[in-house]
Amino acid sequence: MHPTISCLFSLAIKTEDFPTFKALIAEVVAETRKEPGTLVYEYSVNEEHDSAHILERYNADAVVSHMDTTFAPFAERFLALCSITGLTVYGTPNAEIRKRLDPFGAVYMTPFDGFSR
Repeated sequence: MHPTISCLFSLAIKTEDFPTFKALIAEVVAETRKEPGTLVYEYSVNEEHDSAHILERYNADAVVSHMDTTFAPFAERFLALCSITGLTVYGTPNAEIRKRLDPFGAVYMTPFDGFSR
């Protein structure tokens, strides 16, 4: 079994920008769906449409490819529509993964017990 990396991004969105943000995310999700190493990629939003979370889970070898290849063409538009207010990373990311996540203020949580099914 491949080790996995999970990320929980917290986002702030201007309510008036949510329809544009939602349309952009539909494009991002369609491209991300093609990645075999992406196991979970879900966006959730609060009732006011001003706060969202992205829940991501990858085979560890798929994180860099997602960020550098799949997400990169959308990054500028994405960051113009929201602010990343938090990022929690679960797993044991290597230096290459950390290099990509550190700029978002990542907090790393290392597993010490438990299981996934």
